[in-house]
Amino acid sequence: MAEGLSYTIVEYFGGDDGYRCGYCKNEKGNFSHGMWSHTMTVQDYQDLIDRGWRRSGKYVYKPTMKKTCCPQYTIRCHALNFQPAKSHKKTLKKMSKFLSKGELPAGGPDEEPMDSLCEEAGLKRTAKACPTQVEVAAVPEPQPEGVVAASAPAAPEKSGQGGPPTVQDGPPTVQDAGLPSSTHKPGKGADPARPPCRKAKDLRKERRLQKEQIKRAVGGDSGASPATPTTPTPTEAPPGHAPQPKPLEAFIHESLPDTALHRLEFRRFLCDSPLEAESPPDGPEMGYGSFHQQYWLGDRMVAVGVVDILPTCVSSVYLYYHPEFASLSLGSYSALREIAFTRQLQKQSPKLAYYYLGFYIHSCPKMRYKGKYLPADLLCPETFFWVPIERCTARLENARYVRFNQDPDAVDARAFKDLSRVMVLYKRTVMPYAAYCRKRRGPSDQEQVEQYAALLGQTCAESILMYRDIRGP
Repeated sequence: MAEGLSYTIVEYFGGDDGYRCGYCKNEKGNFSHGMWSHTMTVQDYQDLIDRGWRRSGKYVYKPTMKKTCCPQYTIRCHALNFQPAKSHKKTLKKMSKFLSKGELPAGGPDEEPMDSLCEEAGLKRTAKACPTQVEVAAVPEPQPEGVVAASAPAAPEKSGQGGPPTVQDGPPTVQDAGLPSSTHKPGKGADPARPPCRKAKDLRKERRLQKEQIKRAVGGDSGASPATPTTPTPTEAPPGHAPQPKPLEAFIHESLPDTALHRLEFRRFLCDSPLEAESPPDGPEMGYGSFHQQYWLGDRMVAVGVVDILPTCVSSVYLYYHPEFASLSLGSYSALREIAFTRQLQKQSPKLAYYYLGFYIHSCPKMRYKGKYLPADLLCPETFFWVPIERCTARLENARYVRFNQDPDAVDARAFKDLSRVMVLYKRTVMPYAAYCRKRRGPSDQEQVEQYAALLGQTCAESILMYRDIRGP
């Protein structure tokens, strides 16, 4: 519960029925617990997603991990230590080229399908209790005509997984190579008459140094010793030190030429959601809550990302983008922008250091792309400890459901033990479950409350009000 009298109020629906899975298409294999959120504090939602919950609009759900056909593990990226992978750099350079020259990449989009398809189960279930509200929840946000909904982030790359590309300046002659003029026979391995391939990065560095030497010679400094850079660039390092990787911001904010055809602008707006906006003194300048991030090209809005800014993270909710720009991999691009945004907010609020990508689904190969946003952790579904993803994926190759914490004595440290202290909203009055039982007459609902408390844990169950009869008699 936040400061003052601000409560989270939810209506719990259970999780016994199976529904169609949006990933493996199993007609009855998807199981999840769900609850309708009438209002929610940002701290309570932070605690919930750190126990495997996730929201879609006002509907908050948690997969039944041991039972569902495609277990969904909460994944977070360490935003401060993130380094873009080869596929991420490709996306950023593709956007830079488009902004500079106006050239859209050929071919279709690289994006993955929406990764919230498994929410169908909870949405169908809630229809029994809140038919009018669930019609809104079934579509996360109203979409403008011609706009495609995509998960955020959603952009696995189709590039190869090998090492850096290698190039040659041209086919050298036998004399250039200084090797015998024997004819190489196909199928006998590498041609010894050709020099070994070199990395494109090394060649670019060599050419850059050569250009600097030529410039100095033309400028009358020909008698000086060979030129060396005075200040190492982000990709270079002083002698004797390993090269430093180029940071994410350097790719994103790469300067465009004056003749660039486009400028990408960003506008953020507080948007409607069950999360209550808060502006604590130790929080980021814009405060906590749900925000729309609009991507504008001139007077055209090409994409809208929805993010939740919470006490320790930025949580990606989803992204809408215009289909005309699908080939720009806007799902992946928006994720990279949101990681950079998280790093920016961390300078204002030191504990806000993570970027949550929703769920990681190893059993669905198309949904493994989130594992590229490294370093990353997966949430243990039994102890709710964070475990580096590298220690999880090998075990997920052998089983769909895995307890990542390998300490057999580790338990859920926040497990709820005293059911009588679960908070209930009954006839417009807040009371512990023990008081609710004394007031209410009729069949016991202890089993449902026990299930609810176990899913929420100690922290949440004492502050989130379980709605029982908000309208009164």
